[in-house]
Amino acid sequence: MNDLVRQHTALSESDLEWLHLLVSEWQLLSDLSFADLVLWVPTLDGTRYVSVAQMRPNTGPTSYQDDMVGHLVPRGRRPLLDAALDEGRIVREGDPEWREEVPVRVESIPVRREGRVLGVIARNTNLLTVRTPSRLELTYLQSASDLAQMIAAGTFPFPGEAVDMDASPRAGDGLIRLDADGIVQYASPNALSAYHRLGLAADLVGQHLGQITAELAPSRGPVDEALVKLASGYAPREAEVEGNGGVIQLRAIPLKPKGTRIGSLVLLRDVTELRRRERELITKDATIREIHHRVKNNLQTVAALLRLQARRMDSEQGREALNEAVRRVGSIAIVHETLSQNLDERVEFDEIADRVIAMVAEISPGKVTCRRNGRFGILDAEVATPLSMVLTEVLQNALEHAFAPGEQGTVEVTAVRGEPRADARLLITVRDDGRGLPEGFDPQRAGNLGLQIVRTLVEGELGGTFDMQPGAERGTKVVLDIPVQPQK
Repeated sequence: MNDLVRQHTALSESDLEWLHLLVSEWQLLSDLSFADLVLWVPTLDGTRYVSVAQMRPNTGPTSYQDDMVGHLVPRGRRPLLDAALDEGRIVREGDPEWREEVPVRVESIPVRREGRVLGVIARNTNLLTVRTPSRLELTYLQSASDLAQMIAAGTFPFPGEAVDMDASPRAGDGLIRLDADGIVQYASPNALSAYHRLGLAADLVGQHLGQITAELAPSRGPVDEALVKLASGYAPREAEVEGNGGVIQLRAIPLKPKGTRIGSLVLLRDVTELRRRERELITKDATIREIHHRVKNNLQTVAALLRLQARRMDSEQGREALNEAVRRVGSIAIVHETLSQNLDERVEFDEIADRVIAMVAEISPGKVTCRRNGRFGILDAEVATPLSMVLTEVLQNALEHAFAPGEQGTVEVTAVRGEPRADARLLITVRDDGRGLPEGFDPQRAGNLGLQIVRTLVEGELGGTFDMQPGAERGTKVVLDIPVQPQK
């Protein structure tokens, strides 16, 4: 719609926003009318109309099998559009049109904003299945007529009340028609069933909906007064009401076809099962986060015990081995700590990488600088945990073997994330400017425990590749190439 309006019309950005607000609401008008809606806007030169949006009803057969958006029609070909645009009134005159042997009643509703008519809604009703309407259908049609008059007057949709079409109740979910005093004139079967779910034992017709709703909902002090007003339809609002084990979602729409409120529409939907499933998911998420938190605490306890044991060892080699184990356990604990703070099993790995770099840098005598370039991005937990250990081992190996005691140097970690596609890869390079690899060193066969861990995790768990190469001028370059899931 944006492109069509900007290309063909003289409407301003604020006018375009009004049309977007209208389109976010007009599924309701289409369903209540049992009719297709097409929004026509006059072109910049005023000689044609362009259709910028279309809606089909969920409650009846369509009048248009084809997509009408983008069609251009010259003025004069559709007199009802001309009359609605020029006179600013709803036009219903004329005989039904025949389209592919289907009779279609056409009406035109001007779309007004701040006293100006921006365009015209063509309401097309398929008359092939016309029959004597039921009370439900009569209520739908009357409500649609009231909304159409409000659109023509510029009082609907309501400014600042953008509606989520997917989350908000629809006419078929449940509809209640109120008079100006908030008394129920009609309640659809679905609406009545929803109130029975809340504990209502009687009929709704003739009852004051606000008072009935407040009685069925648990007492909440001053909130009851607001609930009474909302359910009485005095203002356009949405809320949820919970009682007797049921939950219903309400949306109130005041009806002011001639400027004065004559009543209200209340759309409602029984969302009891939906909310129950959401609560189960929240409980599961909380349980998973708690598990990660406890795992982190247990790993930190293990690390503390290893650290205590290392302090009591006389063998320098044994003490260093335990300190290495402390760092390995610590890298896993960092991942679980991050997971305990997230709602899903995915983590922002850049923060983890920075903490791992800081933790491993503690073994440096203070003259070697460690830094990170690039972004790892968001990774799944099954990738983040082994990758944190791999990063720990590679950095630990660089700091221990690349530099002599007291020697200055730099260790740089660079991450490059591939394109967000199914076969995306993460390329990690760890460079140092130290003494370089020993003569005849083979990284794929070296027996060092740290390198064995790296090979096993990268090739086995992560399904990637690992290599160590001499630096361009001096030092060593470690390259990790790992497949990752696309970032969401």
